[in-house]
Amino acid sequence: MTLERLRIFVAVAERDHVTAAARALNLTQSAVSNALAALEAEHQVRLFDRVGRGVALNATGRAFLPEAKAVLARAAAAEAALADMSALRRGRLAVFASQTIASYWLPRRLVAFHVAHPGIELDVQIGNTREVAQALLNGDAEIGLVEGVVDAPALTQAQVGSDRLAVVVTPDHPWAFAKRLSARDLIESPWVLREPGSGTRSSLEAALREAGVNPADLPVAMTLPANEAVLAAAEAGAGATALSESVAHASVAAGRLVRAPFSLPERPFRLLRHSDRYRSRAGDAFVQALG
Repeated sequence: MTLERLRIFVAVAERDHVTAAARALNLTQSAVSNALAALEAEHQVRLFDRVGRGVALNATGRAFLPEAKAVLARAAAAEAALADMSALRRGRLAVFASQTIASYWLPRRLVAFHVAHPGIELDVQIGNTREVAQALLNGDAEIGLVEGVVDAPALTQAQVGSDRLAVVVTPDHPWAFAKRLSARDLIESPWVLREPGSGTRSSLEAALREAGVNPADLPVAMTLPANEAVLAAAEAGAGATALSESVAHASVAAGRLVRAPFSLPERPFRLLRHSDRYRSRAGDAFVQALG
């Protein structure tokens, strides 16, 4: 059974006339007759009674007509949905972002995209860099945004922003009074860090290796799975930490933490997409909106 045969059946049923239906469908009379014959033969039923030179729905045809119309209505609705998705009037986009990006950099960009495309539902999930990359590899998200290094050949990567990590300590920490810290000084204090796999931790470890310090030499007192937890532990005196300037800003401004005199390099925010999976119009529009 095909949609075309259903359309022909409904057209003939509504007009009780093959020629009139053929004219309405812009088909030949023989094409309409053949389609009806094929539909009846395929299911071994008679849908019309041939009365003289005309046709009339029989009981079977009358029972089948509402079903045929319902199928055509659903097909029309599906076609309209695809058209709306193509025109960005409706749809859904799954975005997976790392914590720092999702909490501080992404929200105003999500709002701007929603204003431009209010019919697109944005499904945003948050995880660390490793989890974001895995979600894209599994097909659970179309767009990924991370600040960590990603080693995944199947994912394309493009820079869409940046920030800088700051080393912060409590006001009574010895580093709060130092004029300058070297990379070797960093192993002299306990640390509170994000979990392995997070962009924040991987960026810090990369900077330490660049400065000739083995990240394994840091005396890590505590490992926590969220920026807010790390911030609270650092404020409570658990140790030094390195967090995005955006994350630490409020605590530094309030005097609960101070910046230690050690400069860390700028780190890029990366947009990830799978190189082989389907890229929706909504996803393309979102990337364009990010600039």
